[in-house]
Amino acid sequence: MHAMQYEITLPADYDTGIIHRRVAEKGHLLDAYPGLGLKAYLVRERGRDDSPVNQYAPLYLWRTAEGMNSFLWGPGFRGLSADFGRPAVRHWLGAGLRHRGPRRDGPPRGGLLRGDADGSAGFASRHLELLPDGADPAEAVEAALASLPDHPALHTAAVAVDPDRWELLRIALWSGPVPEDAPGTRYRVLHLSTPELDRLPAGRHW
Repeated sequence: MHAMQYEITLPADYDTGIIHRRVAEKGHLLDAYPGLGLKAYLVRERGRDDSPVNQYAPLYLWRTAEGMNSFLWGPGFRGLSADFGRPAVRHWLGAGLRHRGPRRDGPPRGGLLRGDADGSAGFASRHLELLPDGADPAEAVEAALASLPDHPALHTAAVAVDPDRWELLRIALWSGPVPEDAPGTRYRVLHLSTPELDRLPAGRHW
């Protein structure tokens, strides 16, 4: 598994409806993308959910490096770069996954901005942590995996590591508002594509 995210920070007076419409029109294009476990179309909107910025920040969990490469060198990312400028793309090696699957008892709590591909996750949280110089990376990853949330509103949670910066990523998708005690940055999910999520192995990835 490979985790990937890019962040496009927009002006304070930007009409975020443009992003909503873009996702509504194009989000479904990755609903069956080969090699993609999950793409969450994440947004932050200034003044909403305590966000200080407007930001479009899609997050991906790739099942294969081939799928990730195909996307980055393909027309979808080329079009985004043409519209917003080419963003820096962060990449982490997958270390573990917890997945409950879509809710089967109706729409998600808290209200979605639009329907997603599997009818479940409307919110997300992301926590980044730089590992201290003396920390054992394997122990840090084990602790992060052990701390993955076991919450009734959890849709998917993942742990990944950037071994260049020795940065630990924890990402969680939620069927309702992010729990108050969840650390990190909070997002709304405009659309969720999960073409091969069920093929990503649960648990530790080594």
